[in-house]
Amino acid sequence: TTASYVGFANKKEGGTERLVGTPAKRQAVTNPESTFYATKRLIGRRFDDQATKDISKNLSYQVVNGDNGDAWVYCDITKKKYSPSQIGSFILQKMKDTAQDYVGTPVEKAVVTVPAYFNDSQRQ
Repeated sequence: TTASYVGFANKKEGGTERLVGTPAKRQAVTNPESTFYATKRLIGRRFDDQATKDISKNLSYQVVNGDNGDAWVYCDITKKKYSPSQIGSFILQKMKDTAQDYVGTPVEKAVVTVPAYFNDSQRQ
């Protein structure tokens, strides 16, 4: 199981690294502003929606206005905005890598389901 966490951290030798899953979850204690979780709640939501404001009150990271008016997240370490879909793609890539390591062959097809609580705009 891969925890749905993505974090960014500064490397000791310079630069940044992206952490996914358990390593990201562990560093959330010391780096909450650059550790993203529960971003699925933001998929398909406008930045100025009341629901977005309610959700963002309980998050340790910044929710910002994306390039298209949707709710995105901001990372202090990389100084970049990420869409909730991008954060999800980092998790899916890690799951693909884990599966390939396990089966020992390339994984080219997968089934991804949508949470039952998603509304129509979030399903798009």
